[in-house]
Amino acid sequence: MRTGGSVLLVLTVLASGAFGEQPARVEKKLIEFGWDEPDTAFMREHREQMERSPFDGCVFHINYRKPDGKSGTFTWQGWGREAFTEADVRGAIEDLKATSFRRFRHNFLRFNVTPGDVDWFDDFAAVLGNVRLAALVAKEGGCPGLLFDIEQYNGPLFSYGKQRDAKTKSWEAYAEQARRRGREVMEAMQAGYPGLTVFLTFGYCLPWSETDGLKRPLRDGAYGLLAPFLDGMLSAAEGKTRFIDGCESAYSYFEAKKFRRAARLMREDVLAMVADRERYRRFFSISFGLWLDYDWRKAGWNADDPDKNVHTPAKFEAIARTALETADEYVWIYSETPRWWTPEGRPSKLPAAYDRALRVAKRSATTASSPAR
Repeated sequence: MRTGGSVLLVLTVLASGAFGEQPARVEKKLIEFGWDEPDTAFMREHREQMERSPFDGCVFHINYRKPDGKSGTFTWQGWGREAFTEADVRGAIEDLKATSFRRFRHNFLRFNVTPGDVDWFDDFAAVLGNVRLAALVAKEGGCPGLLFDIEQYNGPLFSYGKQRDAKTKSWEAYAEQARRRGREVMEAMQAGYPGLTVFLTFGYCLPWSETDGLKRPLRDGAYGLLAPFLDGMLSAAEGKTRFIDGCESAYSYFEAKKFRRAARLMREDVLAMVADRERYRRFFSISFGLWLDYDWRKAGWNADDPDKNVHTPAKFEAIARTALETADEYVWIYSETPRWWTPEGRPSKLPAAYDRALRVAKRSATTASSPAR
């Protein structure tokens, strides 16, 4: 799981994204999402540096500033009791509108489920208003949509056993309320941005894996309530809205067969968990997360001799290509130590061989006739 951001390697298919409607040939695009995650001011100032990277866009966050001088990161404070206004984030909107990206146009605004200090049965007005605002900023900024990070960084939002009223309210009651909130969240997103793309760090694949394919009850999982919450979101999706299951579990995938198995899980197996299978097939597509400096705290990260890393440039090129060819659209790459851009205008602790590896993987994947099935 991430302790900060992630690096997103994204390949974009055409807009449909539905499992049964993939085009014969796809255009691959790379999107970065890591600990060097920029805010809008950085993007505005360092546009040329970002355009030189192998990516076609990135995940970014926005900051807020209130009339009383208070400021902070909206991305980390939107899922809580404080309601933000368009005036609070006007600076971010202006940054985005003033940043004339040419190729680097596939940028996703990150929205977390933090601080996560509201119970599912509490007043959700602030959360829903903030969700709508995030979507509006993405729309005003010309972005494809939101990166919806569902990781429980601050509070056990999706764990039934840790809910405030778990001793007095049943699993069924909480599941129904999570489903209701999911529907309301999706309605708020679409009110701010009709037809947006919602990129999930995890979709149904997480509660499916936690329960070993429903062999154990959802109520016992740390992310058990995520399934009914997603059911609610899916029930409200309309028009050109799309969901991407990011499958962060792929951090540890090193073999092609694991990507194929995960693709089958997301396309077929999880249907046993999904409330509306036809809507899932219509609105969902699949993705993978790759961890560039995999387990660096134990394995280390060698910027001087990259062949000593867990992912050597050659291995990383191969795994990136496999992920790109297997996914419908998006593949994201998580990294902590290496930085693709810095205030100094250059990468940091990032051997150039990895830049070349991504470019080669992207070219190779672009020539593929269709995503693997």
